[in-house]
Amino acid sequence: MLKLDGIATFVAVAESGSISEAARRLHLSKSVVSERLADLEQVLGAQLLHRTTRKLSLTEDGAAFLEKSARILREVDEAQSEMAQRRGSLVGPLRISAPVTFGRMHLAPALMPFLRAHPGIELTLELDDRRVDVASEGYDGVVRHGALADSRLVAWTLARSRRQLVAAPDYLARHGMPESIADLRRHRGIFYTNRGVADWQFQQGAELLAVRAAHALRVNNGDVMRDAAEAGLGIALLPSFIAGAAIRSGALAVVDVGLPAVEEFIYVAHPEGRRPSAKLRAMADALKVAFGDPPYWEV
Repeated sequence: MLKLDGIATFVAVAESGSISEAARRLHLSKSVVSERLADLEQVLGAQLLHRTTRKLSLTEDGAAFLEKSARILREVDEAQSEMAQRRGSLVGPLRISAPVTFGRMHLAPALMPFLRAHPGIELTLELDDRRVDVASEGYDGVVRHGALADSRLVAWTLARSRRQLVAAPDYLARHGMPESIADLRRHRGIFYTNRGVADWQFQQGAELLAVRAAHALRVNNGDVMRDAAEAGLGIALLPSFIAGAAIRSGALAVVDVGLPAVEEFIYVAHPEGRRPSAKLRAMADALKVAFGDPPYWEV
């Protein structure tokens, strides 16, 4: 007889590509995960995975079973959520990915009251600055800042986000205050690696102007970018949710080149074609209220 926990284990292994990672997600030992997979294959009478010392891959039967298994799990979760809603509560697992700096500074504090109000929700929040594949890695949703790069995702806006050029007063005293886009090209920049080389984009009417400067530092974390700017290494284009406090304290000064940076947003996204759970909708609504409009972190 097929067991739901065996199906869930198979889906976790297939999505993560690793028994170890699936065990971490499911909070199980690797031996339990392996045992459940073996039981499932025995009940089905089919091999679902090719196992080697280096990696796991789906067999033809495994690929066919995965599609239906994932749908079964979603429908069970939706049924559970619907029943909970009928009783006026939200229950069950919710797995979210978010960037490290925003997650630490703003998302986590906003989630605490939401989780207190809905103690039946089992939230897993994974902070990671890389662009995760929401569908294949088993996330219910992803909180991100910036442009939506994946067309397979449906996004709900949580808050507006304003980015500003900033630098330490010491750096500006040594190198001068840039007053135009042309001036910027002669300065040293601190860049966010996950956005590529053309991250400095400014709005001039209907046009977008991309600016490249010599790079002093390229890094994949906003906290480090702010610290590097405060240390006088160069100019950084940072969202106000990261740089706001440093601007208010005087540790960083705003660099005005006459054009605003392209407007961006904080959003939560879920896979296209997959009905978002009531838990995800409720979380998004709570975050909108917590962040405000305009958001509380704007200078």
